[in-house]
Amino acid sequence: MSPREPASLHYFCAMIPVILKKNIGLRIENGHPWIYGNEIAETEETVKPGDIVTVFSGDRKFIGKGFINPKSQIAIRLLTRNEKEIIDEDFIYKRIEASWLYRKKIGYIENCRLVFGEADGLPALIIDKFGDHFVIQTLALGMDIWKPAILTAIRRIFNSEKIYERNDVPVRELEGMVQQKGFLTAPFDTKIIIAENGLQFEADLENGQKTGYFLDQQDNRRAIRNIVKDADVLGAFCYTGSFEIHAFHYGARSVLGLDISENAVALARRNAILNGFDQKIRFEALNAFDVLKKWSREEKKFDVVMLDPPAFTKSRENISKAITGYKEINLRGMKLLKSGGFLVTSSCTNLISPQDFMDTIRAAAKDAGKKLRQVVFNTQSPDHPVVWGLDNTHYLKFLIVEVTD
Repeated sequence: MSPREPASLHYFCAMIPVILKKNIGLRIENGHPWIYGNEIAETEETVKPGDIVTVFSGDRKFIGKGFINPKSQIAIRLLTRNEKEIIDEDFIYKRIEASWLYRKKIGYIENCRLVFGEADGLPALIIDKFGDHFVIQTLALGMDIWKPAILTAIRRIFNSEKIYERNDVPVRELEGMVQQKGFLTAPFDTKIIIAENGLQFEADLENGQKTGYFLDQQDNRRAIRNIVKDADVLGAFCYTGSFEIHAFHYGARSVLGLDISENAVALARRNAILNGFDQKIRFEALNAFDVLKKWSREEKKFDVVMLDPPAFTKSRENISKAITGYKEINLRGMKLLKSGGFLVTSSCTNLISPQDFMDTIRAAAKDAGKKLRQVVFNTQSPDHPVVWGLDNTHYLKFLIVEVTD
């Protein structure tokens, strides 16, 4: 079936049975929506990538329905545990509608992650809402097939004709799909201004990182409001400059933001201008690793150091290297703090658990000869829901600690 064929024809494939190996389905029966290829005992030879299948345990008990891709390591992603539920266009609509109702209940209306994949019962689907603009990612073939139904749902619920596709991500290639991006409606200006915590920021839906702006830290940026007052603040890996601009907004005495990317620094400066802070905040294109090391040797000091690095790994094979990287930057950040100063630090990969992250910070403090007192430990904002039992939904770790000698 091509992505443009009517979705109503597609659900009949749900009669294709898939039998799991015996004694291997407990994780799945307990609620996890992923089924790996090596967990499947039987399926029909006629099954095609993207088909909807019905999954049974090794003793032939119904487990759920989902889409299959034999070419992917994650062979099946479950959509429903209800045997009577039909996977069709109306199913997609109701799931997106339910996601929106949840965001409204918890107060995320203007800018939010509208759909967060498995956390909203729509595996491999990301929808970010920026006012009346929407950016979507369909990261598995089985979800990509439903793109017409997804667009229909957005149009029906929000009456929007400003929908952009950011499927320029390598993970699609693991599903046998090409990377692509572009308009899913008539073209519109993809450089928009969004409001956050009383400030304004540029979001580049076409060329910005991920979907154009990191919404997952919007609450955490408010969490610095007390510790930055009258402080000299250093922000490393500043990207859009959002943490740094919040710091000045909340009363910092001086703010310096660093990023290795000239384009990121240019964007941060534009955001400073947008908020009237261009004469108050400095942004410089420098390698944070090198600068933190150099300045700690020179005993340069700040009241607050903020570290918001990119994910240091996207594969389990490189976890140890990532932990080494996190330890290094946090150790250097601590050494740049005056005694009684505050470290604001994050990790955005789900491959490093909250416990591993905390252990890494603890090890950095030990090597730096510092004592820590926890102020805040958060995850991502609630419009990116954490579902217990689904570790991939708990990816962001955000920590503020007081650092003393």
